[in-house]
Amino acid sequence: MARNIVSITLLFISTALLQAETIKIVVWDEQQPSQKEAYDNFLGNEIASYLGKQDGLSARSVNLTSPEQGIADNVLDSCDVLIWWGHIRQSEITPEQGRTIVRRIKNGQLSLIALHSAHWATPFVEAMKDRTLSNALIKFNKLPSEELDIKYVDPPFRYFAPDRDDALTPRYYPRKFPNGRTELVIHWPNCCFPAYRNDGKPSTLFTIQREHPIAKGIPAKFQLPSTEMYDEPFHVPEPDEVIFEERWPTGEWFRSGMLWNIGAGKVFYFRPGHETFPVYKQDMALKIVENAVRFLAIKK
Repeated sequence: MARNIVSITLLFISTALLQAETIKIVVWDEQQPSQKEAYDNFLGNEIASYLGKQDGLSARSVNLTSPEQGIADNVLDSCDVLIWWGHIRQSEITPEQGRTIVRRIKNGQLSLIALHSAHWATPFVEAMKDRTLSNALIKFNKLPSEELDIKYVDPPFRYFAPDRDDALTPRYYPRKFPNGRTELVIHWPNCCFPAYRNDGKPSTLFTIQREHPIAKGIPAKFQLPSTEMYDEPFHVPEPDEVIFEERWPTGEWFRSGMLWNIGAGKVFYFRPGHETFPVYKQDMALKIVENAVRFLAIKK
């Protein structure tokens, strides 16, 4: 009897340890119908299916039609890494919903991976705004707070690409007034870029940080056979790390694997995609997402 009790106890302990070590992933997908051109069962389900088959990972897929648009508290409470794919319905997630996710990122409860057109996803935009504010306050930390006002400036049009000769965002600068007060003007990041081309031509990705955990098992360069083109400059805060760059034969290039620290959490942006091209059926793209999940899930 005693031996049976010990065996059962060890089983419970080993099961608990296994559950504690499992990385819990939520893949949020807008699920626009055009995805069916490349994915029989939607892009988010494709990614979740791949990740769920890997050792130590548990993945579920949610979407706009899920309860509370897929980002209910109970979903986020059981999430280590949130992967986001959005495109034409970005505005249906409100800024407050995005800030709720950013608060969890800053607290170290979860980290975010934004894929391709999720550069305009509300959680990514709010994370970039939060990082912009932090950068501005650090840069001008010697300004006396009791004499400081902050003015926030939104992009002139939401969900419009900037012109190539537009001033880069984010940017921030102080203005001193005769009454002794200082106004810190912060132009929020547009989170977009001046050119894109949806022709499905190949691109070449270069791994510029070969030793980074997100680049584990990834060659120095590799080609995606069919993807959309984005061209720099990308209007976001300077990333803490750039892991991949992407180039096209016509001369365009993009920082296609970018990482930011946001409080105690992290945000990783991975550029390749477009929902009508099967990018996330490619081994290298899926492996990078898997690597990013494992790296972002590490609690510091």
